[in-house]
This record gives sequence, structure tokens and C-alpha cells, in this order.
Amino acid sequence: MNDATRAQISNALLEQISQFRFSLRPYSVGTVIEVGDGIARISGLTDVMVSEMIAFEDDTLGMALNLEADSVGAVLLGSQRKIVEGSTVRALGQVMSAPVGDALLGRVVNALGQPIDDKGPLRTNRMRPVERIAPGIVARRPISESLETGILAVDALVPIGRGQRELIIGDRQTGKTTLALDAILNQNKDDVLCVYVAIGQKLSSIAQVVSTLQRHNALDHTIVVAAEASAPAALQYLAPYTGCAMAEELMEAGRDVLIVYDDLTKHAWAYRQISLLLRRPPGREAFPGDIFYLHSRLLERAGRLSDAFGGGSMTALPIIETQMGDLAAYIPTNVISITDGQIFLEEELFHAGQRPAINAGLSVSRVGGAAQCKAMKAVAGELRLEMAQFREMAAFAQFGTELDRATQQSLDRGARIRELLKQDQHKPLAMADQVALLYAVNQGEMDDTPADKIRLFAEQLTRYMRESRQGARNAISIQRELTSEVQELLKQALAEFRQRSLTLD
Repeated sequence: MNDATRAQISNALLEQISQFRFSLRPYSVGTVIEVGDGIARISGLTDVMVSEMIAFEDDTLGMALNLEADSVGAVLLGSQRKIVEGSTVRALGQVMSAPVGDALLGRVVNALGQPIDDKGPLRTNRMRPVERIAPGIVARRPISESLETGILAVDALVPIGRGQRELIIGDRQTGKTTLALDAILNQNKDDVLCVYVAIGQKLSSIAQVVSTLQRHNALDHTIVVAAEASAPAALQYLAPYTGCAMAEELMEAGRDVLIVYDDLTKHAWAYRQISLLLRRPPGREAFPGDIFYLHSRLLERAGRLSDAFGGGSMTALPIIETQMGDLAAYIPTNVISITDGQIFLEEELFHAGQRPAINAGLSVSRVGGAAQCKAMKAVAGELRLEMAQFREMAAFAQFGTELDRATQQSLDRGARIRELLKQDQHKPLAMADQVALLYAVNQGEMDDTPADKIRLFAEQLTRYMRESRQGARNAISIQRELTSEVQELLKQALAEFRQRSLTLD
């Protein structure tokens, strides 16, 4: 080492020493007076805040929730094996926060934002409070752009706009998670980023979701936040807020984000468990009095920001599980009143082979119609009303009465549309293909096709459009409107497809 190098090192050390400032940072210290069932009661934490992070002697983290006159009720975010009465607790001086940023894309993390996918540490030093007040009216703008899910029944009947909160509701094993996953698979990294929050699910189910995302190359634009069924109730309570904070960071950077909460029923159960252990007064069905606020403060954070605030959006797809299709239960009615519409998946339709099992009569989108692209709106038109009427007429026809010609034609058309709306899982359709299929229905191209051959017809038409009529598909994708030019291209395509089908026959 020469003299010049020694001089540089010496000068750098002297500069650091001159800039050093010694300061005392006081922090609150308390003592555990009771511990059990994931809850600790602590005395002495006089300056602690609600939702402030606390640390025990073994470095287990906790979160202060109940601030009482002589004690603090806290939930444990880890094991309580080494925590005993008399253990020292210190407040960390910051509210519960989680790591955020692009470094989390493609990763699986727990409710604290810690990686659990064996891919090494997260390369981000940005932290964000998991709880935050939702943006106000001034910071928002109207929802006017569609979020394409690739699911024909959703995009046509209950369209979703970017920034909307659309509830997916139904009994267990009716395809709720599959519907949300298909929406994620249809997104592109350069267009919409995704966050999937698993709450109270089996580890095998979460692993299956991650495997599906990897298999379809969707994990690269997705963050998975997992609070499995074996995790403490506090982590299951925290998980959706952690996922929302990660989505908010991306939204405020001007990105469009889709977040799925799977599911908020288990989230409510976890919060009920915590509240009862903290001895908060129980209300209806033993839920605490602020159970509505639990979900409203989470879902209100979704929306579309104005250009002055970054111009990003967060679209929320919360999932609620019902018992025997009861939409009037406590938690379902709460979340229905918070969201901008719901997609109701019916068990009867699911077992009848209708996948996705969407009940057109009970499903609604209160915002998406304004965001639906003009081409889809033109061809979808009265489709939802037709499907609802078809179900009523089909129920009436079961009595075996003689039907007039017009009613029979409506039943036949409804049966064909119902078959068209069936779609295999994890096979999303592009918007251009959806428009082409619905345009063919409206032009009567499927009227002579038996109902059991409709899906084969749709597959062949879609394949033909992709292989031979890419120009028409591009025109629909770019113009997003059913102009006379686009209609002429579609008519030519249908005429040629019909001729080719006749030749093959």
C-alpha cells in the first residue's frame, strides 16, 4: 500500500469520525404478565402505539392491538415457546411495516414480507406501513378502462374495470380460486402486475397455485403472500394488509395492479379469534363490533388514481365463501355492500357442468359497464338479460307444457349461449377472440349447430381466426370498437370459415 492510498483511507476515516453524532434513542420497555394462545398481556409499555411492532427477548415479533389503562394486549407473530411471564418486551418505535418494490415480483413471502420460497433474501430496502388511509376523492379518477380477465362469461356478463372491487362469492369447491387465477394468468407483466394473497389455506393448495403460475409463466409478474392454515391467527389477519401495501407501492408508481384476497371469510374468522382472546366484546355471530371496518378499510384502498397522484390503479378481487349459497349471511352482506359488484358462483351450476358456474341473475358489475370496451359492449349487448330469461324459461319448461315457437327458439338460443360460455380452466381467451365468438352468435352462425357441438365450433372458429385472420384480430385489438370496417372483416372471416367447414364436412 503506497502513501497516497494510506492518505485517502486516513482522510475518509477522519471525515466519518467528524460527522459522527452520538445520540440517545429512548424506547419503551415492558414486562409480560400473561401469555397464551398467541396473545400476550404486557405491563409497562406506556408509550406504545396501536399496531406498533414490539420485540420479545427471543426476537419474536408482536403487534400491539389493545391499549388498556394498566396493560397492553398484543398478538404474537411467531412462536410463543420461549416467551414466559416476566420476559422483557421492547417497543420498536414503528407501526407494522412490510418490504415493498419490484424485487418482490416472482417471490413467495409470508405475512411479514419474509421470503419462504428458498430463493434467497429480498433485494429491497423499501418498507411501507401495512395499514394506511385510503386515497380520498381528489386523488381518484373515474374507472374507464377495462381489466380483461380472459374469461368470456366475466368479460361479457360482469365486466371488471381497472380500479374496481369485484367480489367473487360462492360455496366451497365452486371454482372461486380458479376464476381469480385465470384472471391473473391473462395479465401481462408490461400491462398489469398481480398480487395473490392466500389466507388460511392448506400449504398444498398454495403450492399448487404457485406451480400453476410458474407453469403458465405468470409468476414473474405476481407476488404471492401466504398465511397458511397452520400460521398464527395474527399472521392470517395481517396477510391481506401486507399484500395491499405491496400493491399500493406499485400503484403509486403508476402501474396497474390486480390483487386477489383468497379468502376474506377466513380472514374474518382469524380476526374474530384474535378479538375474543383479547377479550373484546362480541357481537353478532361472536364477531367484534368493528368487523365491517376490518374489510372496508382494506377494500377502500383499491381504486384508480388521478394523473397528479401517479395514474396507477389497484383492482381488488376479494373472495368470500358462503354456506349453502346463503348471500344474506353476516360476512357476505358486509363485503357485498363494500364492493362494486359480485360474481356469484352457484354450486348447482357447477355440478351441472357449467364452468365457470356464474349465475347471471345474481351476478352484477356496478362499474365495469362504463369501462367495457365498445367492441365487447356492442356484441355482448343484451347477453346478460338473455341468460337470466333463459334460466326462467328453462325452469318453466320443466313443467312439460307445450311451448310456442318463439319460446322454443329462445330456449334453443339460450342453450347455445350457455354452452358457448363454458370455458376450460387456465385457458384464457383474448378480447379479439371473444368479440369474434359473440359476433358469430349475434349473426346466427351457430343457430344450425347442435348445442353439444357449440364448444367444438367455438374452438375451431378461434383457431381459424388466429391462424388465418390475424388482421381482423389486430383490428379489433387496436380499434376496440365495432366499426363498419371491423364488421366487414368479421363477416368475410365468418363466410370463409363457414365455406371451409362445409368443405371439410
